[in-house]
Amino acid sequence: MEHIEREAMEFDVVIVGAGPAGLSAAIKIRQLAIENNLPDLSVCVVEKGSEVGAHILSGAVLEPRAMNELFPNWKEEGAPLNVPVTEDETYFLLSDTKAQKMPYWMVPKSMHNEGNYVISLGNVVRWLGQKAEELEVSIFPGFAASEILYHEDGTVKGIQTGDMGIGKDGQPTHNFAPGYELHAKYTLFAEGCRGHLGKRLIAGFALDRDADPQHYGIGIKELWEIDPAKHKPGLVMHGAGWPLSETGSAGGWWLYHAENNQVTLGMIVDLSYENPHMYPFMEMQRWKTHPTIKQFLEGGKRISYGARAVVKGGFNSLPKLTFPGGCLIGDDAGFLNFSKIKGSHTAMKSGMLCGEAVFEAIAAGVAKGGDLAIARVTEGEDHFEKELVAYTEKYNNSWLKEELYKARNFGPAMHKFGTWIGGAFNFIDQNIFKVPFTLHDLKQDFAALKTVDASTFKPNYPKPDGKLTFDRLSSVFVSNTVHEENQPAHLKLTNPETPIQVNLPKWDEPAQRYCPAGVYEVMENDDGSKRFQINAANCVHCKTCDIKDPSQNITWVTPEGGGGPNYPNM
Repeated sequence: MEHIEREAMEFDVVIVGAGPAGLSAAIKIRQLAIENNLPDLSVCVVEKGSEVGAHILSGAVLEPRAMNELFPNWKEEGAPLNVPVTEDETYFLLSDTKAQKMPYWMVPKSMHNEGNYVISLGNVVRWLGQKAEELEVSIFPGFAASEILYHEDGTVKGIQTGDMGIGKDGQPTHNFAPGYELHAKYTLFAEGCRGHLGKRLIAGFALDRDADPQHYGIGIKELWEIDPAKHKPGLVMHGAGWPLSETGSAGGWWLYHAENNQVTLGMIVDLSYENPHMYPFMEMQRWKTHPTIKQFLEGGKRISYGARAVVKGGFNSLPKLTFPGGCLIGDDAGFLNFSKIKGSHTAMKSGMLCGEAVFEAIAAGVAKGGDLAIARVTEGEDHFEKELVAYTEKYNNSWLKEELYKARNFGPAMHKFGTWIGGAFNFIDQNIFKVPFTLHDLKQDFAALKTVDASTFKPNYPKPDGKLTFDRLSSVFVSNTVHEENQPAHLKLTNPETPIQVNLPKWDEPAQRYCPAGVYEVMENDDGSKRFQINAANCVHCKTCDIKDPSQNITWVTPEGGGGPNYPNM
């Protein structure tokens, strides 16, 4: 395609992603700008979802610590934290019919939920979006950040939003509209877990040079409306064991009673699993047949579905947070606290800390003679520091670092020792005394997968009944996933031959199973040969393929802005 002339827009700050981290950063910057008489300080947030909250997926139980700091009067201001936790239960599923409820004293303190709230994170993010707009943050939903822009000296200059109206052949169609260039003094990347631009920044600036490999899980969630007689608002249930125990896979599950006779339930499967025959989506489906779970769902109706990778490496896997011209915040950096199974409050806090550093740097630059509402100057004296080292300093002196440091051994213990011994280790580490050493998990998740020859056990996955258990296509339907059909595939294969020639014989092409949306299929041609089919329109943007492909042959890039799932109340 020929060179395209693009319109450029200039801001003080550009933020990629309207999630809890990105919006908290935007809000904090504008709060400080107004308080300190710099009302012209401009902040822009781009969001690839069709609206703020459309791509947000989480359990979720919110610890309100960061919300209390950002909006001390959030109750009076109408934040949708309406269901306080009233009961807190933890189970170990011993088999497909048996369960052991854990005494509360045996549950790691990090998993206690007194004072927390059962929420829809999507609705909380929508509320944060409204508060940001009240503070005159410019939010552009439906605009996906597709490229990072750089100054000649390598400093990040901003981002380019994706072109609209590119056909499958890579050429402009009749409704082509070029993407915009958004330039800024500082660009903050808040794309969530495995952000495709964050991934490039981490590699390009070697931000993970001193960190352990990042680790991930795939979270698969459903929202149900249940019989009012079975509904217990504020009941929070967590557990582990069956069915993942059959394949020796790590992970856990949740079931939360929210408002309006709804329950949110799901499973997180660690992407360090070894068995290539394991099928995370179907593990979640058969888990629902356990009496502990089924009792709430019988007579109810599933109303939504979604899936998203979660980042779980924690403190040991955090990359360097800053680079010239910008920062990583939220799960683009990996701030989720796995010991709490929570990342919303940590994402918010990281955005707030970064927002403080951004404001202070801009205010200092203005005091030296710099201008507001424009990007960094390319010639002459630039009054604004290039790298926000103050963000790292603020993190190092915050409760966020303290919290993540306390949890640093939680994930590695589960990976190294398994559910029982790892659980005992974490009970001691979280409840009795802090161990004086740090465990490390240095194996990449994709490298953990065994070949079909080395792992012959195949779980039995019953056919879905369409009432309690479902298939992937009907699930994608209730995720409201829509993409423009005539566009280049956003799932890129480094080598198109690898799925059939390498992955199929070695691992029975695991993309057929690890994808929770049925994007990848191995099809048979008329002559009996096999081909790899990508149903990109089904993609729910979970990023699992980018993480788990054993050949590291799949790269997720953003499709046209506005495409993907549209999650209600998720």
